[in-house]
Amino acid sequence: MVPFDVVVIGRNEGLRLDASLTAAKAVARRVVYVDSGSRDSSVAQARALGVIVHELDPARPFSAARARNAGFAALGPDRAEFVHFVDGDCILQPDWPAHAIEFLREHDQAGLVFGRQFEARPDASVYNFLTDWEWDKPSGPKALSAGCVLVRTTAMVEIGGYNEAFIAGEDDDFCLRLQEAGWQTWRIEGAMTEHDARLLSFGPWWRRMLRAGYSYGALAQRHGQVGRAQRVRAVLWGGVVPLLALIGLVVWLPLFVLVLVVIGLSLTRQTRRFMKMELDPDRALIVACTLMLGKHAELQGLIRFWRDQRAGRAGKLIEYK
Repeated sequence: MVPFDVVVIGRNEGLRLDASLTAAKAVARRVVYVDSGSRDSSVAQARALGVIVHELDPARPFSAARARNAGFAALGPDRAEFVHFVDGDCILQPDWPAHAIEFLREHDQAGLVFGRQFEARPDASVYNFLTDWEWDKPSGPKALSAGCVLVRTTAMVEIGGYNEAFIAGEDDDFCLRLQEAGWQTWRIEGAMTEHDARLLSFGPWWRRMLRAGYSYGALAQRHGQVGRAQRVRAVLWGGVVPLLALIGLVVWLPLFVLVLVVIGLSLTRQTRRFMKMELDPDRALIVACTLMLGKHAELQGLIRFWRDQRAGRAGKLIEYK
């Protein structure tokens, strides 16, 4: 088997970090853990497991992009041909690395590859279910990854790593910059990582959606039309439709009724979509309603990005756990 290195990043992950590092150590040549100011025992846990530990200086803002770059640098010049980035709440599946490395060996233009990330408990909450659904990204050579991904070292060096100006959407930006440099970014079949979101209440999920909205703005600034559909949906369902409903309720009742019909038709379509995923009708409707509600949070995140840009200030990290 071709040796590879792993960079795990985390902040206050607790027992999830133990599972993540143990799984990585079982298959990798070397493992680096990068800690972003944890207040729990994460650093001590990592050292006890015998992995390389790198603590980020709190004088600079924390971000996933910064942590991944730091971990990659900590591997030094003798880093392996392939490096797998793993988030501290994810468990690398034992059969995945060999499958992914074989794919990169067979596809010289592939700068990175990733597989199916799945939730540990998708049925624990509607928020967990939606997170698991989000992880199921389209396959192909121009896919946009999540945080966990196997990268060809030469490709990462060529584009200068992750863009640390991104506090959200850094993974999409990384893939798009690789594509601009002539590399392919593949999603292939195969279980890659088990993710433990633990989104069991409304607040953390809302912040996660707000973070997604912020990323739409950042990606638009750097890559133009990329993510346009997500931005349009956030503005439409998070802003325009509620505003029209309010205007109709106050000024002209038929407009209000028309908006309700449009919302109802959209929810019906989404409910049927989720029912095809073997959800019962009631749960499918709840998932569809939650998905629509999330557009309000995405719009707030998008507005926050625009405000930050207009004020000329760097965005603050949006944490949802």
